[in-house]
Amino acid sequence: MFSRSSQETILNDPIRYQQTISTEVSVTGFGYWSGKDIEIRFRPAPEDHGIVFVRRDLPGSPRIPAAVEHRIEVPRRTNLIFAGHSVDMVEHVLAALYALQIDNCEVSVDQAEMPGCDGSSLAFVEALDAAGRETQPSYRAVMRIEDSVRVADGDNWVEAKPSHDGSFTVGYRLNYPNAPAIGKQTVDVVVTPDSFRTNLAAARTFLLESEAAWLREQGIANRVTTKNVLVFNEEGLVDNELRFENECVRHKTLDVIGDLALLGCDLVGKVVAFRSGHRLNAELAKALRIEGRMECPIQKSA
Repeated sequence: MFSRSSQETILNDPIRYQQTISTEVSVTGFGYWSGKDIEIRFRPAPEDHGIVFVRRDLPGSPRIPAAVEHRIEVPRRTNLIFAGHSVDMVEHVLAALYALQIDNCEVSVDQAEMPGCDGSSLAFVEALDAAGRETQPSYRAVMRIEDSVRVADGDNWVEAKPSHDGSFTVGYRLNYPNAPAIGKQTVDVVVTPDSFRTNLAAARTFLLESEAAWLREQGIANRVTTKNVLVFNEEGLVDNELRFENECVRHKTLDVIGDLALLGCDLVGKVVAFRSGHRLNAELAKALRIEGRMECPIQKSA
């Protein structure tokens, strides 16, 4: 399904050097699920380190690599577990790091959950931009999709296809037939740092009013209000204003990017999703990890 290209072909792809941040920065907030106050610290890391979460609140500060094989299935979010230690709701952090091309970073947290902030990646993007960039001497690994692969659950699916222009594009088709205020929405974005900042980073988490009520009945998300997430009822958005006309589908696209970031490499291809969620996104990442081949260009000094 995937093939290893010659070095000459690889170098026609958008090969780039790895990057980390220049200085430590932090973001504070509370966890949507736990309700606990949280501080997340982004720290520079050496080349080939990848993205690693560090639980500084636990003895020995255990480390959890951001890799798809460490993902565990939980509803409505992406959690990781490694050597018995976990981090929760990492997708918005990972989307920001991936889209901004920050390949090596230590993400230190004082709770299991990432801060929810405003339900988007915006706070993380702003902090990472303020930190600046350091170019590192090794190339970033690239996976170039050579053939189509699809994972599905009933009518819901997500598919990766080849791209012939060297880009990584994510498209999402959202359809909420029972929620006319959301309805059908579509978006296609060529993922670059600038396009992510402009088109996706500020798109917020959303849910239906009935879903929000059920969560509260379970004693979950008690600190979350309609100012933190987008809540829709039959009449429309409750006590908030949209940042984009199609903000919901933009947020789902952000989630796809965050989930595919668990591959730990740049992607060259087109990903199209129809009503997929975190589980299907992760299944696609696993399929690419198992069947695909990452291209690691010859290293040289920057």
